[in-house]
Amino acid sequence: MAATLRATLRGVKGRQDRLSVGSSQAGPKIAAILSVVESCRRLKLPVRDYLAAVLPGLASVPIRRLPELSPAALATQKC
Repeated sequence: MAATLRATLRGVKGRQDRLSVGSSQAGPKIAAILSVVESCRRLKLPVRDYLAAVLPGLASVPIRRLPELSPAALATQKC
């Protein structure tokens, strides 16, 4: 998580190493979103395209199939 946060906030100097999200319940959710975004960036997968492909049907996907929807899995499928 720390590497993802640093990569996401690169270029920001003189600020604290943490984000204030206003709620203790929001922190893990924001960390998960930042992790997905950074994974897409590292895999050179357009974030918007990834989210457009995954989010519409996400509610109906069984939990056991979630690894198939990771940025790494979708990047492998495109190759």
